[in-house]
This record gives sequence, structure tokens and C-alpha cells, in this order.
Amino acid sequence: MRLPRPKSLSGLLLLGFVLVSLPLLLAIARASTQMNRFATESQQLVIQGVLATDQNQSLRKQLSSIERSARVYRVIGEPELLAAYAERLERIDITLDEIATATSDAQRLGQIRELKLRLSEFDTILRSAESQPAQLDKAIEDFQQLRDFVDDMARESNRYIDQGLSTLQERARRTQRQLAIQTALLAPFTLLVIVFFTALLARPLRQLDRAISALGDGQFSNPINVKGPADLETLGNQLEWLRERLREQEREKDKFLRHMSHELKTPLANIREGTELLIDGSVGELHPPQKEVADILRENSLSLQKLIENLLSFSAWQSNLSALELEEFNLASLIRTIIDQQRLSLSAQDLQIKFALEEIEVIADKSKLRMVFDNLLSNAIKFSPGNGTIFVSAFQEENSYVIEIADEGLGISAQDRARIFDPFYQGSTAQSGHVKGTGIGLSVVFECVSAHGGKISIIEGQHPGAHFRISLPLIPTPVAA
Repeated sequence: MRLPRPKSLSGLLLLGFVLVSLPLLLAIARASTQMNRFATESQQLVIQGVLATDQNQSLRKQLSSIERSARVYRVIGEPELLAAYAERLERIDITLDEIATATSDAQRLGQIRELKLRLSEFDTILRSAESQPAQLDKAIEDFQQLRDFVDDMARESNRYIDQGLSTLQERARRTQRQLAIQTALLAPFTLLVIVFFTALLARPLRQLDRAISALGDGQFSNPINVKGPADLETLGNQLEWLRERLREQEREKDKFLRHMSHELKTPLANIREGTELLIDGSVGELHPPQKEVADILRENSLSLQKLIENLLSFSAWQSNLSALELEEFNLASLIRTIIDQQRLSLSAQDLQIKFALEEIEVIADKSKLRMVFDNLLSNAIKFSPGNGTIFVSAFQEENSYVIEIADEGLGISAQDRARIFDPFYQGSTAQSGHVKGTGIGLSVVFECVSAHGGKISIIEGQHPGAHFRISLPLIPTPVAA
């Protein structure tokens, strides 16, 4: 079952922000509530402490005043003094009621009731002083017990306040521990949410990145399917539409190349046959200037034939119709044969070839290796200056054999190296010769080498011009084009 989630990228980001920030906001709100509660309770305890202190002091003063009134009344016995005593007794009764109203402690309430009871008993004895004077004298002498009782009430009040403060401190510590635990749990939860949403977004972004990279590399065979937020899926659908268009254009280009190459081969074959007949003297002996023109025609027709073969080979590789036809042959012999076929071009530019070839028996597709070396040698001839030298070597390493070819031309610029093996890329270096290249020779070389499971690289520093190094396995591992 797929969980419901926002359809758009902005909605997904908003949901992630809410999930990350909501626990933090709840923790802050809870901490703020607890702090407000603690502040209120602390304020109430302070108020209770101050009020209890005032009430206790007032109670002691009123109790002392009652004692003085009772002693004066006992000596003088005037009724007016009894009225003043009654007023003070009523005042202390009101104070005790206020204390009882302000507290909820059962022990303190019991003390207040007991004090009221003792004052009531004292009042009864005082009012019957004429009949029981000895009992009044004893009650006045025992008044110190009432003062001690009030002191006990004050200490009990302080104890109650201290107990409330201790309880409040313990709750504050407990709340602090709870907040610390919440914070400790919030960190991994936040991390998990971040990882989850990162993974949720990373997958479609990786799919888009791979799709764009594939389109940039000219790989149009794999469909583009992006799963994720709606706007990213829409972008993936647009890329899929673009892939189909590019694939269709690629097919049309390959079709055009195949048709044009085949159409060019027939008239070119006729030109070559006519040129060969002229050079062989089949239609009459040629004068030296005429023979020179016929040689130029043959040379350029061979160059054109090579370009057309490259076009056909490139088209075959792009259509994935070309396969390796492995056979065993001598690599040095193949290279010497190709060099001999290029003698006319070498002589035309006064170029020399220095080669060091080991006699190596290899298993490979002979026609494709011929195409590889022929293209590299043709490139070296095109870009070599007059009276220059081309260097060719072939040698065996542990499980592979290496072919190197270098010239003394301008070399390959840094801006061209990244794209030198791309189809139809001709670079910025000027070419010599009558027939210019199409920019697919090195692309065909790269495809042929890769098909054998080998690799081609550009070497720097050993020669002034371009220096290519091809490494091929002794036992080829064919790779699909």
C-alpha cells in the first residue's frame, strides 16, 4: 500500500519542513508552558511565605495585646477593659480565619482550630474571673504556652513553604530531565526524517541525472522513467519525449549515412576503374604529366573510398550490426602492408616512417584492426609537416599487445582531447591534403578498439605531435558496440 504524499516537489519539501520543525515547536511550547507554570507556582509560594510571616507577626502582637488586657483587667477589674479585650480577641479571631483561608495544609488548619479552642477557653475563664480568680491567675500564667503554640504554628508555616519549594525544585529537575530526553530523542528523529526525505528526493534526481547524462552521451535506447513528485515526473516525461525525438533523428541520420555511402560507392568505383585503366596504359601510353594527374586521381579516389568505408563502418556500429570475426594473424605483417599502401601519400609530403615492430601472433578481427591502423596512419599523414617523421611501434606486454603511432605535427589541443573520439568532431587543428576528413575516423577507431575489449589513449611528452597508444588483450573479450 502506497502512503499518501504531496504530489509536487514544493509540497514534499514543505511536508519535510513541517515534520522536522513540528517536534521542535512542540518541545519549545511544552518547555514554555512548564516554565510559566513554575514561575506562577514560585510566585505563589513567595506570596504565601511573605503573607504567612506577616500573619504570624500580627498574631504574636495580637496575642501579647490580649495578654496585657487580661492582666490589666485582672488587677483593675473595670468593664471598659473587658470591652477592649473582647475587641482584640475578635481581631485575632479574624486573623486566624484569614490564615485558615490562605492555607490548605491539614496540620496547619488543625493548629488554628486548637488555638481558637484555647482562646475560647481562656475567654470563658476571664469572663468568670470574679467567681474563679485563682483559675484566671493560672490561665494568665499559662499564657506562655499560647505564645509557644503560635511559634510552633510559624515554624509549621515555614516548613510548609519549604516543602512546597522542595516539591517545586524536584518537579523542575524532573521536567529538565524529561526535556533532555525529548531533545535526545528529537535529534535522531530529525535525522531520520532528513534521511527519509533526502532518499525520497535523491532517487528521482538520480534518475534525471542518469537520463540527462545518457542523452548527453548519445545513448537513446533505454526509456526514461522517473518516479517521484509530479513536477519531477513531468520533467522525466519531457526528457522521454526528447529521447524519442533524438532517437528518431539518430535513426534518420544512420539511414541517410548508409544510403549516401552506398550511392557514392558506385560512381567512385567507376572513377577508380577508369583511373587504373589510364595508369595501366590500357587506352594508350600516358605522358609523364598525364600519368602524374592520373596518380593524383587514384590517390584521392582511394582517400574518398576510405572516407566512405568509415561512414559505412560508423553506421554499422551505430546500428549495432557489426560483430567481430576473429582470426589469427601476424600483427607486424599487417602494419607493414598498410604502410606500403600509404607509400604514395608519404612520398607526396616527403614523410619518413620509423617503426619498431615485434613479430606478434594475435587473435582479432583483421579487417577492423586494419581499419584502426589505417585511420591512425592517415591522420598522422594529414597532420604531419613536410619532411616530418611518423613513429610506429608494436610490442607485447603481459596479457596484451600495444600499438603506438605518433607524428611531429601540432598535436591535439587540450580543448579537443575530451571530444576527439566523438563522431563528426574534427577539432581545431588544421589539416593538409586535398580531401578533408569527416570527423568519424577516430570514432570508428574507438569503437573497433572497444569492441575488442581494449582501450585507446593519448600520450603526452614523448613526441611533439599527436601520440596514440592502443592496448588490446591477447585473448579478446568482445564488447557490444
